[in-house]
Amino acid sequence: MENEIAPPPPTPKAANPGPLGLAAFGLTTVVLSCVNAGILSPDAVSAVVPLAFAYGGVAQLIAGVLEFKTGNTFGMVAFTSYGLFWWWFAFMKWTVGSGWLKAPPSSAVAVTLLMWGVFTFLLWIVAFRLSKGVWSIFLLLWITFFFLASGDFGYFIGSLNCGKIGGYFGLLTGIDALLVAFIEVFNATAGRAAISLGKPLIRS
Repeated sequence: MENEIAPPPPTPKAANPGPLGLAAFGLTTVVLSCVNAGILSPDAVSAVVPLAFAYGGVAQLIAGVLEFKTGNTFGMVAFTSYGLFWWWFAFMKWTVGSGWLKAPPSSAVAVTLLMWGVFTFLLWIVAFRLSKGVWSIFLLLWITFFFLASGDFGYFIGSLNCGKIGGYFGLLTGIDALLVAFIEVFNATAGRAAISLGKPLIRS
């Protein structure tokens, strides 16, 4: 009939911002962890600082804002927090390297990393209700932070500085985050859960 009102066009499906945040976190973490593990020279930190600002920081902040719009509290808190972690790291290296601030004592950096480890441990507890893929990232990450903090406190396991061990755990964390990001993008492109990230350990 002529007077019939045409139905509104379907609303486009919103993209999942999670893979962006995970990729930004994972890639930046891998590069810095190569320095911490001794695979790259300490001079390579100058390549990490702009990367931490541009990708590890900005991309995760964008992902956090988009997670807020989807109503995902966990994603909003995690991506925004770790995006700003990268800004803290980059600002610290930049201001100290430029001579604007004195280099902080290792103990101060250690306490900061320790608190990030505590924060990550608490998020890991929440992640028991998320996929096993996401849960594994937070497991590896709090271990990484604790080892890095121990390294700055001056602790060793045998002849190996704990910070170097933290670097290797950081490599595993970053690779894990990149893998989960890839799986989420792959599944979104396929339009189905072609690759499972694992069911939550707690489902009640």
